[in-house]
Amino acid sequence: MVMPLGPGDPRRLGSYVLLARLGEGGMGTVFLGRSPGNRQVAIKTVRPEYADDPEYRGRFRSEVHRAQQVPPFSTAEVLDADPDHDPPYLVVEYVDGPSLAGVVAERGPLSGAALHSIAVGTAAALTAIHRAGVIHRDLKPDNVLLPRGGVKVIDFGIARPLEATSHHTATDDMVGTVAYMAPERFQEHPQVGFPADIFAWGVLVTYAATGRTPFHAESPPATAVRILTRPPELAGVPGPLRDLVARCLAKDPHERPAARDLLDELVLPGSDRAYLDGVDGSRAKAADAAPPPKERRGLRRFAVAGAAVALLGAAVPAVRALTAGGAGRTPDPAAAPDVLSGGRRAVIHFAELGEDMWVYPNGGEAETTGSVDAVGGESQFTLVPFGAGHQIRWLSEKYPGQCLGVHINPGTDAVLVTAPCHQTRATVFSIRPSGTRDRAGRPAYLLVNEAYGAVGLSGKDDRVIVAETAGHRRRTTFSFVDRGPA
Repeated sequence: MVMPLGPGDPRRLGSYVLLARLGEGGMGTVFLGRSPGNRQVAIKTVRPEYADDPEYRGRFRSEVHRAQQVPPFSTAEVLDADPDHDPPYLVVEYVDGPSLAGVVAERGPLSGAALHSIAVGTAAALTAIHRAGVIHRDLKPDNVLLPRGGVKVIDFGIARPLEATSHHTATDDMVGTVAYMAPERFQEHPQVGFPADIFAWGVLVTYAATGRTPFHAESPPATAVRILTRPPELAGVPGPLRDLVARCLAKDPHERPAARDLLDELVLPGSDRAYLDGVDGSRAKAADAAPPPKERRGLRRFAVAGAAVALLGAAVPAVRALTAGGAGRTPDPAAAPDVLSGGRRAVIHFAELGEDMWVYPNGGEAETTGSVDAVGGESQFTLVPFGAGHQIRWLSEKYPGQCLGVHINPGTDAVLVTAPCHQTRATVFSIRPSGTRDRAGRPAYLLVNEAYGAVGLSGKDDRVIVAETAGHRRRTTFSFVDRGPA
């Protein structure tokens, strides 16, 4: 809802003229603005308590960079940002259209092609967002807009630094809406990765189909208890879509599909024999008459009903091209030794956790996120042999010349960070065979800095630490997913 500017609101931010207020949320205030080119934009400012935190500004800058890598076919495009302004702000495409929440409140639950369009459009958006290494963290009907002829997901890529700066975030002021939060977000040490967005997708599609969330209760605490302990209520969600939604709402995040697999099941024939059977019962007979799977292999027929056709025509081919991975993919699990020889791109995978590694630039800490293939080029590394060990160089075009290194925090654990690629003992690691394999069958290794200790996950959270003794850490081994020549 557009509201007049208040007495204390700024009239300009950088080169943007502010026209009105659009709303206020956990991050700060959202304004309607006009760019120097006379384009209407949405400008999101940061609340003062976050803006005064140097750590937050660094995380904000990193999140903006990743968000700018997200293709805008099903998302609001990130146009500009100034992390150093007072206050910091983010400029995104202004989407003129009602929200999914408003449409359901006004017209009731969706069905048929309209429901399918929402399911596919939001799955396509998550695929693109996750491919860029971004976690949405607040996918809900208010953040799904419906401009003419499409679906746009907004407010992605800006929640992560808010929740990561945990000393600013009280238990009752979590980033997100309780009804859409995955069970792992209510743990003492929340585990928030890409699967949490998939859970939120399952809740959102249930809401679109029925007008209610699958764990609805009379209060947020009661809703949280149901999310943790009860199966979802999916009556009213049509046919095969119900099975897919149920898998997305699994309590165990490892049992949920990745966004790309979710999109495949919605739009590619032959997976779950088509959710579209629930849209058009004649599909089942057509599938029975179709060529056998071996003859159909490689076909990309997007059998979509009614209004979904226009959306998929643009969104799905782009997502498939985005996530195809290129010729550098190596399906052979034994390819990891080639990575150790140097000259290859690789994703570093936490074998026991089933997630990948990504890092913040300029001294930022390494973290875990998502599953194999979920992170983008900004989370690829190359191993450079150095004496009896390796340097691990980050392949970032924007932040060249950075390696993984050890940072000593007095009085606490040493952590794995990005550091200049100087050949010091803090940036050289031994990669030792562990005798085990990861879940995909790739050989797993121990990663050891001879001066400071083994790299692993903290026993109390998922911080990546370097410690001389392993007694307080979970067992941590790493595999390397080959992504072709560096």
